[in-house]
Amino acid sequence: MIVIVGAGPVGLWLAAELRLGGAEVTVLEDRPEPDPHSKALTVHPRTLELLECRGIADRFLAEGRRIPDGHFGGLDDRMDFGVLDTPFPFTLALPQARTEALLEEHARAAGARILRGHRVTGLTQDPAGVTVEIAGRPPVRAAYVVGCDGTRSVVRGAAGIAFPGTDATTWGWLGDVVLDAPPPGPVSVCGPAGGLMVVPLPDGVHRIVGSDPDGARPDRPGALTLEELRAKVVAISGGDHGMRDPRWLSRFGNATRQAERYRSGRVLLAGDAAHMHFPAGGVGLNVGVQDAANLGWKLAAVVRGEAPDALLDTYHDERHPVGADLLASTRAQTALMTGHSPEGQALRALLSGLIADLPELSRTLAERLSALSVAYPAPGGHRLAGTRAPDLRLGDTRLFTLLGTGRHVLLDLAGGAPPTEGVTRHRGPLSVPHADWTGVAAALIRPDGHVAWAGDGPDADPRAAVAGRWR
Repeated sequence: MIVIVGAGPVGLWLAAELRLGGAEVTVLEDRPEPDPHSKALTVHPRTLELLECRGIADRFLAEGRRIPDGHFGGLDDRMDFGVLDTPFPFTLALPQARTEALLEEHARAAGARILRGHRVTGLTQDPAGVTVEIAGRPPVRAAYVVGCDGTRSVVRGAAGIAFPGTDATTWGWLGDVVLDAPPPGPVSVCGPAGGLMVVPLPDGVHRIVGSDPDGARPDRPGALTLEELRAKVVAISGGDHGMRDPRWLSRFGNATRQAERYRSGRVLLAGDAAHMHFPAGGVGLNVGVQDAANLGWKLAAVVRGEAPDALLDTYHDERHPVGADLLASTRAQTALMTGHSPEGQALRALLSGLIADLPELSRTLAERLSALSVAYPAPGGHRLAGTRAPDLRLGDTRLFTLLGTGRHVLLDLAGGAPPTEGVTRHRGPLSVPHADWTGVAAALIRPDGHVAWAGDGPDADPRAAVAGRWR
Protein backbone atom coordinates (compact mmCIF):
# COMPACT_ATOMS: atom_id res chain seq x y z
CA MET A 1 0.00 0.00 0.00
CA ILE A 2 1.06 3.60 -0.65
CA VAL A 3 0.18 6.29 1.87
CA ILE A 4 -0.26 9.88 0.71
CA VAL A 5 -0.25 12.52 3.44
CA GLY A 6 -2.42 15.47 2.45
CA ALA A 7 -5.72 15.61 0.54
CA GLY A 8 -5.13 18.83 -1.35
CA PRO A 9 -5.10 18.95 -5.17
CA VAL A 10 -1.65 17.33 -5.38
CA GLY A 11 -2.41 14.42 -3.06
CA LEU A 12 -5.78 13.77 -4.68
CA TRP A 13 -4.40 13.79 -8.23
CA LEU A 14 -1.53 11.51 -7.19
CA ALA A 15 -3.98 9.12 -5.54
CA ALA A 16 -6.01 8.84 -8.75
CA GLU A 17 -2.86 8.32 -10.84
CA LEU A 18 -1.63 5.57 -8.55
CA ARG A 19 -4.99 3.82 -8.69
CA LEU A 20 -4.91 4.03 -12.49
CA GLY A 21 -1.56 2.26 -12.29
CA GLY A 22 -3.01 -0.50 -10.11
CA ALA A 23 -1.58 0.54 -6.73
CA GLU A 24 -3.50 0.44 -3.44
CA VAL A 25 -3.68 3.97 -2.02
CA THR A 26 -4.71 5.56 1.27
CA VAL A 27 -4.78 9.34 1.69
CA LEU A 28 -4.47 10.69 5.24
CA GLU A 29 -5.71 14.24 5.82
CA ASP A 30 -5.56 16.22 9.05
CA ARG A 31 -8.61 18.41 8.36
CA PRO A 32 -11.96 16.78 9.17
CA GLU A 33 -13.58 18.69 6.28
CA PRO A 34 -12.27 20.19 3.04
CA ASP A 35 -10.87 23.71 3.32
CA PRO A 36 -13.58 26.17 2.17
CA HIS A 37 -11.01 28.87 1.38
CA SER A 38 -9.35 28.89 -2.03
CA LYS A 39 -5.69 29.84 -2.02
CA ALA A 40 -5.41 29.20 -5.76
CA LEU A 41 -7.79 30.37 -8.45
CA THR A 42 -6.07 29.37 -11.70
CA VAL A 43 -5.75 26.16 -13.70
CA HIS A 44 -3.12 26.50 -16.41
CA PRO A 45 -3.10 24.89 -19.89
CA ARG A 46 -0.70 22.02 -19.10
CA THR A 47 -2.78 21.00 -16.09
CA LEU A 48 -5.90 21.03 -18.27
CA GLU A 49 -4.05 18.77 -20.73
CA LEU A 50 -3.31 16.29 -17.93
CA LEU A 51 -6.98 16.32 -16.94
CA GLU A 52 -7.93 15.73 -20.58
CA CYS A 53 -5.53 12.77 -20.76
CA ARG A 54 -7.66 11.15 -18.04
CA GLY A 55 -10.96 12.15 -19.59
CA ILE A 56 -12.14 14.62 -16.93
CA ALA A 57 -11.22 18.08 -18.28
CA ASP A 58 -14.84 18.77 -19.24
CA ARG A 59 -15.87 18.72 -15.57
CA PHE A 60 -13.53 21.61 -14.82
CA LEU A 61 -14.29 23.51 -18.01
CA ALA A 62 -18.00 23.39 -17.19
CA GLU A 63 -17.44 25.30 -13.94
CA GLY A 64 -14.51 27.61 -14.67
CA ARG A 65 -14.21 30.87 -16.57
CA ARG A 66 -11.84 30.88 -19.55
CA ILE A 67 -9.33 33.74 -19.65
CA PRO A 68 -7.52 34.05 -23.01
CA ASP A 69 -4.36 35.60 -21.61
CA GLY A 70 -2.10 35.64 -18.58
CA HIS A 71 0.11 38.07 -16.70
CA PHE A 72 3.74 38.00 -15.66
CA GLY A 73 4.27 39.80 -12.38
CA GLY A 74 1.02 41.70 -12.80
CA LEU A 75 2.36 43.69 -15.77
CA ASP A 76 -0.19 45.77 -17.65
CA ASP A 77 0.43 44.10 -21.03
CA ARG A 78 -0.70 40.50 -20.84
CA MET A 79 0.53 37.43 -22.68
CA ASP A 80 -1.73 36.04 -25.39
CA PHE A 81 -2.37 32.35 -24.67
CA GLY A 82 -4.20 31.98 -27.99
CA VAL A 83 -0.88 31.37 -29.79
CA LEU A 84 -0.05 28.32 -27.69
CA ASP A 85 -0.02 24.83 -29.25
CA THR A 86 -2.64 23.27 -26.99
CA PRO A 87 -6.35 22.41 -27.03
CA PHE A 88 -6.63 24.77 -24.04
CA PRO A 89 -5.19 28.17 -25.10
CA PHE A 90 -6.38 29.91 -21.95
CA THR A 91 -6.18 29.86 -18.19
CA LEU A 92 -9.23 28.60 -16.32
CA ALA A 93 -10.43 30.67 -13.38
CA LEU A 94 -11.72 28.15 -10.86
CA PRO A 95 -11.52 28.40 -7.06
CA GLN A 96 -9.29 25.77 -5.45
CA ALA A 97 -12.16 24.54 -3.29
CA ARG A 98 -14.00 23.40 -6.43
CA THR A 99 -10.82 22.02 -8.01
CA GLU A 100 -10.27 19.92 -4.89
CA ALA A 101 -13.88 18.73 -4.83
CA LEU A 102 -13.69 17.58 -8.46
CA LEU A 103 -10.34 15.87 -7.90
CA GLU A 104 -11.66 14.12 -4.81
CA GLU A 105 -14.61 12.77 -6.81
CA HIS A 106 -12.13 11.52 -9.42
CA ALA A 107 -9.85 9.90 -6.84
CA ARG A 108 -12.68 8.17 -4.98
CA ALA A 109 -14.17 6.91 -8.26
CA ALA A 110 -10.75 5.43 -9.06
CA GLY A 111 -10.82 3.55 -5.75
CA ALA A 112 -8.60 5.69 -3.53
CA ARG A 113 -9.26 5.52 0.21
CA ILE A 114 -9.41 9.03 1.71
CA LEU A 115 -9.42 9.36 5.49
CA ARG A 116 -10.04 12.79 7.03
CA GLY A 117 -9.31 13.69 10.63
CA HIS A 118 -6.10 11.65 10.53
CA ARG A 119 -3.19 13.81 11.67
CA VAL A 120 0.17 12.32 10.83
CA THR A 121 2.72 13.07 13.55
CA GLY A 122 5.80 11.25 12.26
CA LEU A 123 7.20 8.28 10.43
CA THR A 124 10.08 5.85 10.43
CA GLN A 125 11.32 3.85 7.48
CA ASP A 126 13.27 0.63 7.12
CA PRO A 127 14.33 -1.47 4.12
CA ALA A 128 10.91 -3.14 3.93
CA GLY A 129 8.58 -0.15 4.31
CA VAL A 130 7.46 2.89 6.29
CA THR A 131 5.57 3.10 9.58
CA VAL A 132 3.32 6.17 9.74
CA GLU A 133 2.35 7.54 13.15
CA ILE A 134 -1.15 9.03 13.47
CA ALA A 135 -2.38 11.08 16.44
CA GLY A 136 -4.78 9.04 18.59
CA ARG A 137 -4.81 6.09 16.18
CA PRO A 138 -2.76 2.96 15.53
CA PRO A 139 0.21 3.39 13.19
CA VAL A 140 -0.14 2.49 9.52
CA ARG A 141 2.35 0.46 7.52
CA ALA A 142 3.09 1.42 3.91
CA ALA A 143 5.46 0.40 1.14
CA TYR A 144 6.03 4.08 0.27
CA VAL A 145 4.86 7.42 1.68
CA VAL A 146 4.41 10.61 -0.31
CA GLY A 147 4.26 13.93 1.52
CA CYS A 148 1.72 16.25 -0.10
CA ASP A 149 1.18 18.04 3.20
CA GLY A 150 2.20 21.58 2.38
CA THR A 151 5.00 23.95 3.23
CA ARG A 152 5.07 22.85 6.90
CA SER A 153 5.31 19.21 5.84
CA VAL A 154 5.52 16.75 8.71
CA VAL A 155 6.62 14.09 6.22
CA ARG A 156 9.54 16.18 4.99
CA GLY A 157 10.69 16.89 8.54
CA ALA A 158 10.37 13.29 9.68
CA ALA A 159 12.34 12.10 6.65
CA GLY A 160 15.15 14.50 7.48
CA ILE A 161 14.98 16.32 4.14
CA ALA A 162 16.42 19.84 4.31
CA PHE A 163 14.31 22.77 3.09
CA PRO A 164 16.81 25.55 2.33
CA GLY A 165 15.85 28.98 1.06
CA THR A 166 15.04 32.49 2.20
CA ASP A 167 12.63 33.92 4.76
CA ALA A 168 9.88 36.39 3.94
CA THR A 169 10.91 40.00 3.37
CA THR A 170 7.59 41.32 2.07
CA TRP A 171 3.92 40.52 2.65
CA GLY A 172 0.87 40.62 0.45
CA TRP A 173 -2.78 40.50 1.46
CA LEU A 174 -6.09 39.22 0.19
CA GLY A 175 -9.74 39.50 1.02
CA ASP A 176 -12.75 37.60 -0.28
CA VAL A 177 -15.51 40.15 0.18
CA VAL A 178 -18.91 41.24 -1.10
CA LEU A 179 -18.78 44.39 -3.27
CA ASP A 180 -21.88 46.55 -3.57
CA ALA A 181 -20.32 48.43 -6.51
CA PRO A 182 -18.10 45.86 -8.21
CA PRO A 183 -16.08 46.73 -11.32
CA PRO A 184 -17.50 45.35 -14.59
CA GLY A 185 -14.71 42.81 -14.88
CA PRO A 186 -11.29 41.84 -13.50
CA VAL A 187 -9.19 44.85 -12.47
CA SER A 188 -5.41 45.22 -12.18
CA VAL A 189 -3.87 48.41 -10.78
CA CYS A 190 -0.25 49.13 -9.86
CA GLY A 191 1.40 52.37 -8.80
CA PRO A 192 3.55 53.97 -6.10
CA ALA A 193 0.83 53.38 -3.47
CA GLY A 194 0.75 49.66 -4.23
CA GLY A 195 -0.82 47.16 -6.58
CA LEU A 196 -4.00 45.11 -6.49
CA MET A 197 -6.21 42.83 -8.54
CA VAL A 198 -9.97 42.44 -8.22
CA VAL A 199 -11.32 39.12 -9.47
CA PRO A 200 -14.94 37.90 -9.42
CA LEU A 201 -15.59 34.60 -7.62
CA PRO A 202 -18.76 32.49 -7.50
CA ASP A 203 -21.66 33.32 -5.20
CA GLY A 204 -21.39 37.10 -5.59
CA VAL A 205 -17.98 37.37 -3.90
CA HIS A 206 -14.89 39.17 -5.22
CA ARG A 207 -11.26 38.53 -4.34
CA ILE A 208 -9.08 41.58 -3.79
CA VAL A 209 -5.39 40.69 -3.63
CA GLY A 210 -2.43 43.01 -3.55
CA SER A 211 0.65 44.48 -1.92
CA ASP A 212 1.84 47.91 -0.83
CA PRO A 213 5.01 49.49 0.56
CA ASP A 214 3.93 48.79 4.16
CA GLY A 215 4.42 45.08 3.45
CA ALA A 216 8.20 45.37 3.12
CA ARG A 217 9.19 43.95 6.52
CA PRO A 218 10.76 40.72 7.81
CA ASP A 219 8.16 40.05 10.51
CA ARG A 220 4.63 38.95 9.70
CA PRO A 221 2.08 41.74 10.31
CA GLY A 222 -0.90 41.08 12.54
CA ALA A 223 -4.24 39.74 11.37
CA LEU A 224 -5.73 41.60 8.42
CA THR A 225 -8.97 43.44 9.21
CA LEU A 226 -11.69 44.64 6.86
CA GLU A 227 -10.93 48.26 7.71
CA GLU A 228 -7.24 47.82 6.94
CA LEU A 229 -8.11 46.16 3.64
CA ARG A 230 -10.52 49.00 2.82
CA ALA A 231 -7.86 51.64 3.55
CA LYS A 232 -5.32 49.87 1.32
CA VAL A 233 -7.76 49.51 -1.56
CA VAL A 234 -8.82 53.18 -1.33
CA ALA A 235 -5.18 54.33 -1.26
CA ILE A 236 -4.30 52.27 -4.34
CA SER A 237 -7.42 52.57 -6.50
CA GLY A 238 -9.33 55.55 -5.12
CA GLY A 239 -12.41 53.67 -3.88
CA ASP A 240 -13.51 50.59 -1.97
CA HIS A 241 -16.23 49.33 -4.36
CA GLY A 242 -18.62 49.13 -1.41
CA MET A 243 -16.82 46.21 0.25
CA ARG A 244 -18.48 44.40 3.13
CA ASP A 245 -19.11 40.97 4.64
CA PRO A 246 -15.60 39.45 4.43
CA ARG A 247 -15.57 35.70 3.86
CA TRP A 248 -11.80 35.35 4.24
CA LEU A 249 -8.98 37.79 5.09
CA SER A 250 -5.36 36.68 4.98
CA ARG A 251 -1.73 37.66 4.46
CA PHE A 252 1.02 35.82 2.60
CA GLY A 253 4.77 36.27 2.38
CA ASN A 254 7.55 35.69 -0.13
CA ALA A 255 9.46 33.03 1.81
CA THR A 256 11.05 30.88 -0.89
CA ARG A 257 12.35 27.37 -0.26
CA GLN A 258 12.90 24.08 -2.05
CA ALA A 259 13.44 20.59 -0.67
CA GLU A 260 17.03 19.50 -1.07
CA ARG A 261 15.80 16.10 -2.24
CA TYR A 262 12.41 15.00 -3.50
CA ARG A 263 13.16 11.45 -2.40
CA SER A 264 14.67 9.88 0.70
CA GLY A 265 14.45 6.11 0.47
CA ARG A 266 10.77 5.17 0.60
CA VAL A 267 9.60 8.72 1.29
CA LEU A 268 8.89 11.22 -1.50
CA LEU A 269 7.63 14.81 -1.64
CA ALA A 270 5.35 16.64 -4.07
CA GLY A 271 3.72 20.05 -4.35
CA ASP A 272 4.14 22.61 -1.57
CA ALA A 273 5.98 20.07 0.57
CA ALA A 274 8.74 20.24 -2.05
CA HIS A 275 8.66 23.95 -2.91
CA MET A 276 7.23 27.18 -1.47
CA HIS A 277 7.13 30.66 -3.00
CA PHE A 278 5.19 33.90 -3.37
CA PRO A 279 1.87 33.14 -5.14
CA ALA A 280 2.84 34.94 -8.35
CA GLY A 281 1.24 33.92 -11.64
CA GLY A 282 -1.07 31.35 -10.07
CA VAL A 283 1.33 28.49 -10.83
CA GLY A 284 1.78 26.75 -7.47
CA LEU A 285 -1.15 24.34 -7.61
CA ASN A 286 -0.34 23.55 -11.23
CA VAL A 287 3.33 22.69 -10.64
CA GLY A 288 2.26 20.45 -7.77
CA VAL A 289 -0.25 18.55 -9.90
CA GLN A 290 2.44 18.17 -12.55
CA ASP A 291 4.81 16.79 -9.88
CA ALA A 292 2.17 14.17 -9.14
CA ALA A 293 1.74 13.35 -12.83
CA ASN A 294 5.45 12.65 -13.12
CA LEU A 295 5.60 10.56 -9.96
CA GLY A 296 2.33 8.63 -10.20
CA TRP A 297 3.05 6.26 -13.10
CA LYS A 298 6.60 5.63 -11.88
CA LEU A 299 5.63 4.77 -8.32
CA ALA A 300 2.77 2.55 -9.50
CA ALA A 301 5.12 0.65 -11.83
CA VAL A 302 7.61 0.09 -8.99
CA VAL A 303 4.89 -1.16 -6.63
CA ARG A 304 3.56 -3.50 -9.35
CA GLY A 305 7.04 -4.99 -9.61
CA GLU A 306 7.44 -4.04 -13.27
CA ALA A 307 9.98 -1.27 -12.76
CA PRO A 308 13.18 -1.10 -10.70
CA ASP A 309 13.25 1.02 -7.58
CA ALA A 310 15.83 3.27 -9.28
CA LEU A 311 13.07 4.62 -11.53
CA LEU A 312 11.95 6.74 -8.57
CA ASP A 313 15.27 8.61 -8.63
CA THR A 314 14.26 10.06 -12.00
CA TYR A 315 11.38 11.83 -10.26
CA HIS A 316 13.87 14.02 -8.39
CA ASP A 317 16.14 14.33 -11.42
CA GLU A 318 13.29 15.58 -13.62
CA ARG A 319 11.15 17.63 -11.27
CA HIS A 320 13.74 19.30 -9.00
CA PRO A 321 14.99 21.52 -11.88
CA VAL A 322 11.38 22.43 -12.67
CA GLY A 323 10.92 23.47 -9.04
CA ALA A 324 14.11 25.54 -9.14
CA ASP A 325 12.86 27.30 -12.27
CA LEU A 326 9.54 27.93 -10.51
CA LEU A 327 11.31 29.65 -7.64
CA ALA A 328 13.40 31.80 -10.00
CA SER A 329 10.27 32.84 -11.91
CA THR A 330 8.20 33.68 -8.84
CA ARG A 331 11.08 35.65 -7.32
CA ALA A 332 11.30 37.72 -10.49
CA GLN A 333 7.54 38.27 -10.51
CA THR A 334 7.61 39.20 -6.82
CA ALA A 335 10.12 41.96 -7.61
CA LEU A 336 7.75 43.30 -10.25
CA MET A 337 4.61 42.98 -8.13
CA THR A 338 6.15 44.69 -5.09
CA GLY A 339 8.25 47.23 -7.03
CA HIS A 340 6.39 50.35 -5.89
CA SER A 341 9.42 52.66 -6.04
CA PRO A 342 10.00 54.90 -9.09
CA GLU A 343 12.69 52.48 -10.23
CA GLY A 344 10.31 49.55 -9.85
CA GLN A 345 7.60 51.33 -11.79
CA ALA A 346 10.09 52.09 -14.57
CA LEU A 347 11.08 48.43 -14.76
CA ARG A 348 7.43 47.40 -14.97
CA ALA A 349 6.78 49.88 -17.79
CA LEU A 350 9.83 48.70 -19.72
CA LEU A 351 9.03 44.99 -19.48
CA SER A 352 5.35 45.56 -20.19
CA GLY A 353 6.28 47.38 -23.38
CA LEU A 354 8.62 44.58 -24.43
CA ILE A 355 5.86 42.00 -24.01
CA ALA A 356 3.60 44.13 -26.18
CA ASP A 357 6.24 44.77 -28.86
CA LEU A 358 7.96 41.38 -29.01
CA PRO A 359 5.53 38.52 -29.75
CA GLU A 360 8.26 35.92 -29.30
CA LEU A 361 9.00 37.17 -25.78
CA SER A 362 5.30 37.09 -24.97
CA ARG A 363 5.02 33.54 -26.31
CA THR A 364 8.12 32.33 -24.46
CA LEU A 365 6.82 33.68 -21.15
CA ALA A 366 3.38 32.16 -21.83
CA GLU A 367 4.90 28.76 -22.59
CA ARG A 368 6.91 28.86 -19.38
CA LEU A 369 4.02 30.07 -17.22
CA SER A 370 1.66 27.47 -18.68
CA ALA A 371 4.30 24.70 -18.26
CA LEU A 372 3.95 23.70 -21.91
CA SER A 373 7.70 24.22 -22.32
CA VAL A 374 8.71 21.77 -19.58
CA ALA A 375 10.96 19.04 -20.96
CA TYR A 376 13.12 16.29 -19.50
CA PRO A 377 16.14 16.26 -21.82
CA ALA A 378 17.66 12.94 -22.83
CA PRO A 379 21.34 13.58 -23.76
CA GLY A 380 22.16 12.08 -27.12
CA GLY A 381 18.54 11.18 -27.80
CA HIS A 382 16.09 12.21 -30.48
CA ARG A 383 15.21 15.91 -30.73
CA LEU A 384 11.75 15.16 -29.30
CA ALA A 385 12.93 12.94 -26.43
CA GLY A 386 11.77 14.38 -23.10
CA THR A 387 9.51 17.01 -24.63
CA ARG A 388 5.79 17.27 -24.00
CA ALA A 389 3.82 15.54 -26.75
CA PRO A 390 1.02 17.70 -28.19
CA ASP A 391 -2.49 16.34 -28.70
CA LEU A 392 -1.67 14.79 -32.08
CA ARG A 393 -4.59 13.93 -34.35
CA LEU A 394 -4.41 10.27 -35.29
CA GLY A 395 -7.17 9.25 -37.67
CA ASP A 396 -10.41 9.18 -35.69
CA THR A 397 -8.68 9.60 -32.31
CA ARG A 398 -6.17 11.82 -30.54
CA LEU A 399 -3.08 11.16 -28.47
CA PHE A 400 -4.62 12.50 -25.26
CA THR A 401 -7.46 10.00 -25.64
CA LEU A 402 -5.01 7.12 -26.06
CA LEU A 403 -3.21 8.19 -22.87
CA GLY A 404 -6.39 7.58 -20.88
CA THR A 405 -5.28 4.03 -20.06
CA GLY A 406 -2.36 5.32 -18.00
CA ARG A 407 0.05 3.16 -20.01
CA HIS A 408 2.83 4.05 -22.41
CA VAL A 409 1.51 4.73 -25.92
CA LEU A 410 3.40 3.52 -28.99
CA LEU A 411 2.69 5.61 -32.08
CA ASP A 412 3.53 3.58 -35.19
CA LEU A 413 3.14 6.50 -37.58
CA ALA A 414 4.77 4.80 -40.60
CA GLY A 415 3.07 1.45 -40.05
CA GLY A 416 6.33 -0.46 -40.06
CA ALA A 417 7.06 -1.12 -36.40
CA PRO A 418 6.98 -4.76 -35.25
CA PRO A 419 4.37 -5.86 -32.68
CA THR A 420 5.16 -5.01 -29.07
CA GLU A 421 3.69 -5.98 -25.71
CA GLY A 422 2.80 -3.94 -22.62
CA VAL A 423 1.86 -0.66 -24.29
CA THR A 424 -1.15 0.93 -25.95
CA ARG A 425 -0.43 0.89 -29.68
CA HIS A 426 -1.77 3.10 -32.46
CA ARG A 427 -0.88 2.35 -36.05
CA GLY A 428 -1.32 4.95 -38.74
CA PRO A 429 -0.08 8.39 -39.82
CA LEU A 430 -0.93 11.77 -38.39
CA SER A 431 -4.22 12.97 -39.85
CA VAL A 432 -3.14 16.58 -39.25
CA PRO A 433 0.56 17.33 -39.83
CA HIS A 434 2.58 18.83 -37.00
CA ALA A 435 5.79 20.68 -37.87
CA ASP A 436 7.85 19.35 -34.97
CA TRP A 437 6.88 15.78 -35.86
CA THR A 438 7.86 15.91 -39.53
CA GLY A 439 9.77 12.76 -40.45
CA VAL A 440 8.98 10.88 -37.24
CA ALA A 441 8.17 7.24 -38.02
CA ALA A 442 7.52 5.98 -34.50
CA ALA A 443 7.40 7.35 -30.96
CA LEU A 444 6.88 6.02 -27.46
CA ILE A 445 4.90 8.38 -25.19
CA ARG A 446 5.10 8.12 -21.40
CA PRO A 447 1.91 7.99 -19.31
CA ASP A 448 2.50 11.61 -18.29
CA GLY A 449 2.50 12.72 -21.94
CA HIS A 450 6.23 13.24 -22.46
CA VAL A 451 8.16 11.58 -25.28
CA ALA A 452 10.23 8.65 -24.04
CA TRP A 453 11.70 7.76 -27.45
CA ALA A 454 11.26 8.70 -31.08
CA GLY A 455 12.75 7.51 -34.35
CA ASP A 456 12.88 8.85 -37.89
CA GLY A 457 12.71 6.96 -41.17
CA PRO A 458 11.82 3.39 -42.12
CA ASP A 459 14.41 1.81 -39.82
CA ALA A 460 12.88 3.20 -36.61
CA ASP A 461 12.48 0.17 -34.33
CA PRO A 462 10.83 0.86 -30.95
CA ARG A 463 11.34 -2.61 -29.47
CA ALA A 464 14.38 -1.64 -27.40
CA ALA A 465 12.63 1.51 -26.18
CA VAL A 466 9.49 -0.42 -25.18
CA ALA A 467 11.53 -3.10 -23.42
CA GLY A 468 13.51 -0.46 -21.54
CA ARG A 469 10.66 1.95 -20.86
CA TRP A 470 11.10 1.65 -17.08
CA ARG A 471 14.76 2.61 -17.33
